[in-house]
Amino acid sequence: MRRCLKIFVDEIWLEISGGRGGDGAVSFRREKFVPRGGPDGGDGGDGGSVYLEADPSRQSFLDLRYRRRQKAPHGANGGPKRRQGRRGSDLVIPVPPGTLVRDEKGGLLADLTSPGQRVRAAAGGTGGRGNSRFATSRHQAPRHAEKGLPGEELKIYLELKLLAQVGLVGFPNAGKSTLLSRITTARPKIADYPFTTLTPQLGLVEMESGESFVVADLPGLITGAHRGAGLGHRFLRHVERNLLLLLLIDLSPEARPDPVEAYRGLIEELTLYSKGLADYPRVVVGNKRDLTGTEENLALLRRAVEEEEGAPAGVFGISAATGASLKELLHFLAGEVARLSALPPARPAEAVIRPGPVEEDNAFVVEKEGGVYRVRGLRIERAAARTDFDNEESLRRFQRYCRRCGLEKELKRMGIEAGDTVTIGEEEFYYEA
Repeated sequence: MRRCLKIFVDEIWLEISGGRGGDGAVSFRREKFVPRGGPDGGDGGDGGSVYLEADPSRQSFLDLRYRRRQKAPHGANGGPKRRQGRRGSDLVIPVPPGTLVRDEKGGLLADLTSPGQRVRAAAGGTGGRGNSRFATSRHQAPRHAEKGLPGEELKIYLELKLLAQVGLVGFPNAGKSTLLSRITTARPKIADYPFTTLTPQLGLVEMESGESFVVADLPGLITGAHRGAGLGHRFLRHVERNLLLLLLIDLSPEARPDPVEAYRGLIEELTLYSKGLADYPRVVVGNKRDLTGTEENLALLRRAVEEEEGAPAGVFGISAATGASLKELLHFLAGEVARLSALPPARPAEAVIRPGPVEEDNAFVVEKEGGVYRVRGLRIERAAARTDFDNEESLRRFQRYCRRCGLEKELKRMGIEAGDTVTIGEEEFYYEA
């Protein structure tokens, strides 16, 4: 019998790139009884773009673990008779709802919270123009066309924060998995040793009145989790998405730490991880009330909770194993979830970077490194990328553009000599006086 190991992946780096645009065509109309048909080369198709889409059927980034490089299809080249190349199809990458998309510097590009929500992560390159687009009254037979531009390439970081209304937080063996299995149809692994739960588990609570809410069982915290100790630190980020935190405390006489210390320890770990978590609505639940000697511990826990400032919404004593007092707890949780869902968000969301449209200007910068002159500038780099340097007419057109925009004059001012190297984008040239 084989055992399948379930792996939960909640953070991953991806390298994505849009498809390259198709090249424009150089073609002339040649038909019987149609003299001087003229140029009829069509444009290349645009390359496909890469999109990320929130898909409720996805629970983690496991399916992306071995597909970290994603590339959209290229656009097709243009053809004769002004036929435009086919556009590259878009690549849609499904991700779980609750996915944060960040750039290499950590800036937030998108926050996908709603099922079906989609964001373009990498744009495809535009197709090149065919020679029919360059025909004028003075130049009626152009023999050059543009190459398609490469698609956008970038490295993105995906971070998952589970979307649940109630988050179960507690030290190992507090009974979180047992409670989740009692109140939902989820079937997490349950055993009498620490760290039985290695990955977050989600379950749906359905009330008799028709109300429902999602509960997340997060792996057990230990002291020092905010610094990276144990397993809990890996999943503390998921707490930030919950409306309400349920702090589950072991009431048994053999519990270590004791209930009061456990409660204070959980509050400390949450606060040290993020100060904002200290203000989260929470309910304290003492578990294993079916054991002897737990009533005194529950009374001590109630007293400790009531004495602190910013007391939680309520304190309950239950037995997840026998189901005692679970109905009262669930009714309370359903009411709190309904109340909190109706309130405006008290915690401001992280700002999303929305890049504006790229402005192409004639500005460029020339940097000299030894005998190499590096030219940087959006418009001139795009002009170089669109030029087919194997085509003599395209080459002469690019040279005229360099004179017009002032590059040749700037290179002479900087003292360029015959034989020196000039780089523009990915292209490299040797200067001839």
